[in-house]
Amino acid sequence: MQGTQDRRARVQQVLEKRGLTQQASATDASASWLRDRFIARARALFYARMVFLTLGLLILAVPVWRVYFGFSPLAFGMYFFMLLYSVANYLALGHPRLGSAFTYLTLLVDLVVMVIVVAAPMTGGGLANPLLASQLVFTTLFALLFPKPLAILPPLLALPIVTRIDQLLNRTPTAIEILTLLWYLALNFIIIYVLVYLNQRETSAHLEVLELQQDLKDLAVVEERNRLAREIHDGLGASLSSLIIQSEYLASLAKDEVLLKEITEIKACAEESIEELRRSLRMMREDFDLGQGVEDYVKTFGERTQLPVRFEKHGEWLGKLAPESALAIFRVLQELLTNALKHARARQVDVRLSFLPERVQLSVKDDGQGFDAQAPRPGHYGLINLQERANKVGATVNVEAKPGAGVHVTFSVPLTE
Repeated sequence: MQGTQDRRARVQQVLEKRGLTQQASATDASASWLRDRFIARARALFYARMVFLTLGLLILAVPVWRVYFGFSPLAFGMYFFMLLYSVANYLALGHPRLGSAFTYLTLLVDLVVMVIVVAAPMTGGGLANPLLASQLVFTTLFALLFPKPLAILPPLLALPIVTRIDQLLNRTPTAIEILTLLWYLALNFIIIYVLVYLNQRETSAHLEVLELQQDLKDLAVVEERNRLAREIHDGLGASLSSLIIQSEYLASLAKDEVLLKEITEIKACAEESIEELRRSLRMMREDFDLGQGVEDYVKTFGERTQLPVRFEKHGEWLGKLAPESALAIFRVLQELLTNALKHARARQVDVRLSFLPERVQLSVKDDGQGFDAQAPRPGHYGLINLQERANKVGATVNVEAKPGAGVHVTFSVPLTE
């Protein structure tokens, strides 16, 4: 038992770390996967920055290269500023909102630095600068990290901005430079198309895998449930049937009235147990009708106890309720009817089962002696058990009770998609 609790605690910690719950939907799992994918790619961006910063450090260290690029003392400050925000960006990647926004902002700063270096007069300037090829790297990074049209726009605008800076510096582009501009534009659109297409295919494939995993999980649950139903029916059901037959045989032999009464009670208990077993097995089947099952139980309970129970059903059973939720409704109904008979001393009980668009609602109202719902009741755990059942299936409970005015309990369970 302790080992099971420890495993559940570890699973809960992992789910909380990923921002999920134990009832997380496929949408939550997909969002978590997208976030993990973004973090992995953003870390690759950090390593790419480290490569560029290493090259920048070499340029700053070699005098000839430093003179060629025209680096001034201001370049040293800019270098360490880039190193600082690169490390800060890496540390902030795990933040659900700040990580993405900060990464995009730092990419924009990187892009501005690239445009400044490419357009600098000392480096040959603009479209003739061989460093212009690094613009393709930025297009790739933007498309990988932020595959949306507006998000990818900045690296595309870098090319016309460089061209415009050339014009402002009175550098007239040559025919070869114009061809180079068109070539880069074509490469940019090819990169964007391929990466966005691959992103969409990867996301679609991941969603299909999630759906298949859920289908396999549901199928495994159904198969295991059917197997357990067969085992219970063949094992426990056969034992109870044998007990009933033996009780009938002993009753035919018994002469003592006290002994005969005990045997009769044993037989009645076995019959009630086998009926409960059959009811539970029916609930485990895919074609189980909750409305008919509740109605049958209410009718059987009234006949067995001679307590008048009126039943109403509203709406139609569509089968969109988990088996554990259907079982919870049955257990709540059994407990409330038993309480009305044994504790409330009710003369009339009204049971209503409503199939609403988003919920299944069970209402049980009796005219018994009631109780004060606000007062503490030591030794009575009915309300506590009721609330625990509700918590397990995500249901809501409403209890209206007053001394001498009966009890009205509403148990509402959400439908599953």
